[in-house]
Amino acid sequence: MKSSESIGSGSVAPTAQLIVYGRAKCHLCEEMIAALQQLQKQVPFNFEVVDIDYDPELKSLYNDYVPVLMALPGQQKICHYHLDVTALNTYLAETC
Repeated sequence: MKSSESIGSGSVAPTAQLIVYGRAKCHLCEEMIAALQQLQKQVPFNFEVVDIDYDPELKSLYNDYVPVLMALPGQQKICHYHLDVTALNTYLAETC
């Protein structure tokens, strides 16, 4: 995982912008990213992956909670550890 990498759905202009705070070699992070990529096939949104180990402030905030899925702008936390599809769908329904 790079310090920051953007992953988008490609063909549809998304309305939701999300961020995954995680770290390299984190199996929960990899699982959340894979689940988000699968969900993008059904629902248009973009997400960015940020490795917290490159930023001391992010590491102090999220070290014990990675992966953390946040909504942008506003840094609204949607879920952590595992993708909560219900919480994400609720957020997407409210913002789209």
